[in-house]
Amino acid sequence: MENPMSKTLIAAAAASLLLVGAASAQTAPATAPAPAPAQDHAHAEHHAHPTIDSPIEALVNDPATKAVLEKHLPGMDKHPAYGQFKGMSLRQLAPYSQGAITDEKIAAIDADLKALPAA
Repeated sequence: MENPMSKTLIAAAAASLLLVGAASAQTAPATAPAPAPAQDHAHAEHHAHPTIDSPIEALVNDPATKAVLEKHLPGMDKHPAYGQFKGMSLRQLAPYSQGAITDEKIAAIDADLKALPAA
């Protein structure tokens, strides 16, 4: 029997590849200076306390947060398209998951992540 999570993550990965391809096809003018990197205070928080806005890869690489993912989305890191969506957050991936990553599931994962002790 085919895993419904597999179907949805494959669809999500395919959609993200289309978005990446479209974004990479756009180039900035050669004379435009590169913008200075923005201070991302939310990103700094990800190191102290992972959230649903952290990259999926970061959640998988930490044993405590991986356990939370396994509880709600088992086998996510074993998905054939994992390499294509691992840089996305759960919130970013949700719209492409064909309903597998619901608002309720995100809320439950978020609550479990917030319950973990800060690193």
